[in-house]
Amino acid sequence: MSDRVTERVQQAFARIAETDRPEIWITLRPEADVLAEAAALDERVAAGESLPCAGLVVAVKDNIDVAGLPTTAGHPAFAHRAETSASAVQRLIDAGAIVLGKTNLDQFATGLVGTRSPYGAVRNSRFPDRISGGSSSGSAVAVALGIVDAALGTDTAGSGRVPAALNGIVGIKTTLGIVPVDGVVPACRSYDAVTVFARTLAVATEVTAVIAGSSRLDPASREWPADVVLAAPAQPRIAVPRPEFLESLSSERRALFSAAVARLRDRGATTEEIDLGPFLECAKLLYEGALVAERYAAYGAFMAAHPEGADPTVALIVAAAEGRRGPDLVADQERVARYRLQAAALLEGFDALLVPTTPEHPTLAEVAADPVAVNSRLGTFTNFMNLLDLAGVAVPAGETHDGLFGVTVVVRAFADQVAIDVAALLVDETPLVLPTGGIELAVFGAHLSGQPLNHQLVSAGARLLTAVQTSDAYRMHALPGPTPKPGVVRVEQGAGRSLAGEAWLVPPAALGRFLAALPQPMTLGRIELADHREVLGFGCSWAQGPDITEFGGWLSYLDAPSQPITG
Repeated sequence: MSDRVTERVQQAFARIAETDRPEIWITLRPEADVLAEAAALDERVAAGESLPCAGLVVAVKDNIDVAGLPTTAGHPAFAHRAETSASAVQRLIDAGAIVLGKTNLDQFATGLVGTRSPYGAVRNSRFPDRISGGSSSGSAVAVALGIVDAALGTDTAGSGRVPAALNGIVGIKTTLGIVPVDGVVPACRSYDAVTVFARTLAVATEVTAVIAGSSRLDPASREWPADVVLAAPAQPRIAVPRPEFLESLSSERRALFSAAVARLRDRGATTEEIDLGPFLECAKLLYEGALVAERYAAYGAFMAAHPEGADPTVALIVAAAEGRRGPDLVADQERVARYRLQAAALLEGFDALLVPTTPEHPTLAEVAADPVAVNSRLGTFTNFMNLLDLAGVAVPAGETHDGLFGVTVVVRAFADQVAIDVAALLVDETPLVLPTGGIELAVFGAHLSGQPLNHQLVSAGARLLTAVQTSDAYRMHALPGPTPKPGVVRVEQGAGRSLAGEAWLVPPAALGRFLAALPQPMTLGRIELADHREVLGFGCSWAQGPDITEFGGWLSYLDAPSQPITG
């Protein structure tokens, strides 16, 4: 990211000219307007304003509102100028990001191919004779070609993951409702999500962190729960499909998937094969069952009234949905609920599931010859995710003679951070932390890494942040009892010394459990750190046991050749 926003914008427009891919865009903002906005941001940054996304150039899929720009959803007759931006977009703008324009898509976000648009088929970023993947085609290609730093897409059946896989980039699809969908033209309202594309996991996570959070404008938006899992274990347990569920992949793609599994094992994970049948059976309901009635509710009447400009395949899909009966819809919703129970049982004891993102990378000609069947195959491993209320991160996994290949880390609802952590093992990046409502907790003894009670933090889904030091207003005592542990006691400033500990990010629900289980004289209260911050931490209400302050920390005390007797 450039230090100067203006320079980054100039680079983006230069890249647009170099790549010559007009089919990416439905609306591209005038360069003069974007440069004027960039200059204003440069002035704000120079004045000392904190804008975490200053210099970030983004593209927005054209079914997501951006104030002042038309929203078409891929249908010219649907075009209308948005008066306000979707919450996800506005949060990026407020953080200093610049929207370059609105990107092409499969019409009304119905498709995984990127060719169902009257604005033209979006060609693949690396293989121009092959598809880009949809429906978020333009957003993914704009990122892959280096025009923008990140892009927003949507995902109902896989549109935030398939284009990522077929263009060699990262796609994050959060738990449903974590990113609000107000200002988004619905495709299938109950299962729509706003997603993020970027070339690196770090940038994708940064953008996701900015746009996540409930909104009063979206009644379906959700808060992170009090027991949110904040980290993957050091040795995560990963489920993978049994071999028979990978038979649709070519031998090259099966080898790439096996390599991804081996990569996880090399980094400490354990893997085990599971039955993917219930997941794949559930996936069929998204298009083959009565759930497609939601698509008709979203845009069916409009398509019937405006056949001009309609993509023939999209029109066929939505027309077929018109006759779906209410009782059939309710029955299929109940079937989805039962599949959720089956999926939860199959994933019990696992931290994540790894699947291929797509089984193939078809050419434009192959899609034109059989648009429905090819599209259906592309959703084999993606269509079930939103139905089952799962989250995931799609990452690149290699190239074959006939296109690109990717894998997706799939996790339970609200375990988004686990997906990011596991994906980081695959792409060799240090994972960033989503703002999921965790509380910083300082620990100084038996809860430290490698100590007897550390498992309580790990099993609660807590995350190690960093080593810390207290101010010099604390003394440490070795407490008597069956589990060796220290008591940290507050004293007058300068009457103690700085003590070593660790800072952990802890789910709020875990703090209540820790507090309820604390034996006397242990306490849970404010601890002053050497950097003058105050955080929650384990302390002691009165001095008890030998004073071991001189060691500077519990681990140094344990390593000492001789220790006071603690009883």
